[in-house]
Amino acid sequence: MLRRSVIVVGAGLVGALWARLLAQRGHRVTLIERRPDLRCTDIPGGRSINLAVSDRGWRGLRLAGLEERVRPFALPMEGRMIHDRAATTHFQPYGKPGQAIYSFHRRRLNELLLTAVQECPNTQLLFEHRCIDVDLDVPAVIVETPAGELRRLDAEAVFGVDGAYSAVRSRLQHLEGFSYCQEYLDYGYKELTLPPTAGGVWALEPRALHIWPRRSFMLIALPNPDRSFTCTLFFPLEGELSFAALRTEADVRAFFQSEFPDVVPLMPRLTEEFFSNPTGSLLTIRCFPWSYDGKVLLLGDAAHAIVPFYGQGMNAGFEDCVLLLDFLQHYPDDWATAFRAFERFRKPHADAIAQLALENFVEMRDKVADPRFLLRKRLEQYLADHYPDRFIPLYTMVTFSHIPYAEALRRGQIQDRILDTLMTQTETETDWENPRLQQLMVELVVELEPYNLNSLSGAAPE
Repeated sequence: MLRRSVIVVGAGLVGALWARLLAQRGHRVTLIERRPDLRCTDIPGGRSINLAVSDRGWRGLRLAGLEERVRPFALPMEGRMIHDRAATTHFQPYGKPGQAIYSFHRRRLNELLLTAVQECPNTQLLFEHRCIDVDLDVPAVIVETPAGELRRLDAEAVFGVDGAYSAVRSRLQHLEGFSYCQEYLDYGYKELTLPPTAGGVWALEPRALHIWPRRSFMLIALPNPDRSFTCTLFFPLEGELSFAALRTEADVRAFFQSEFPDVVPLMPRLTEEFFSNPTGSLLTIRCFPWSYDGKVLLLGDAAHAIVPFYGQGMNAGFEDCVLLLDFLQHYPDDWATAFRAFERFRKPHADAIAQLALENFVEMRDKVADPRFLLRKRLEQYLADHYPDRFIPLYTMVTFSHIPYAEALRRGQIQDRILDTLMTQTETETDWENPRLQQLMVELVVELEPYNLNSLSGAAPE
């Protein structure tokens, strides 16, 4: 493989991982970032939804040689802890015993990744360098330096990994034939903190992702290593119950006391944080093509930003990096072909996880407390236990496997139809032992071809 000089625009999670992977393979990497260095700057929080690292994300970290360094800071969450209005809790496991997603503080992981990039000898990190423009045909990036001067950086390839509001993508949008769609939810999110108790212990069960589902909105909480929880309120932007309607501290206290009574005593800075922390937006971005002439390529949120409700944004971005390496290894001296093959392969899967994330918002805020939904979930697990090579729960496919997202979506839609049919004849779990229903299960699941869940289903360059 030819060793190339490359620029990675964006030193967030995916950009830093991609820079590390390229540098490990001998490429000369310049990583540029418009913000100051996280590791030596006190940057206020308030917009950081905690990460849920799952199998796809771990695969990327493992490839970069960072899994063992990251593991000590990752907290396993084995399921959802559902909180109702009466402050009663119900635990719903994510999968089989031993399966968990891992809570990780976004800033801490970003700091670890930046340090890992800097350890590679052929790298340069430029902070407070804002991308102003991209010369696609060279390629080159024009940046504004901390002194306010414009500087031109030439390279053999530019990777735009600069997030949902990507400056690199903005340049590609001027090209004829570039398709772009940006869709906002009429919801926003607000980050809040639930600290440890006065005795320094967890205020909630730490091995769970906590959800307070309230049909049209929800609160979630993920654990942190300091025994605090990062809470996020997902709430309509406008309307009778909305961010716009909560104008005073009394409004906020009354709302939380009514909807989340078990949380109020645990959040001493509730009203202070509510008004000091910004309200974040929730958007989905779809675009294509992601590349230009083997010289410029978009990755991560710059190519396919999604809402956070499946916990797959970072995981999908890390998987981009893993799969792109496969294509670069298959076409080591022809990055134009590699980029085109990668984007054609990956685009349907990016669209699929975007759809799944939007659908999971409805499940999390509305369905997880419904008795019929919970019975349906038990039926799903019953089928998975009895037909393990055919019936794989959708959450398992997305979170605990490397099945391509579009394939997970396709199989999930078939499984939904199977569950719809069986639920019309189900009142209790004992119904599933009825010989007639057992025979119907056999007839229905044959539509699902066998799948080896242990295989790593990634790109297959041709």
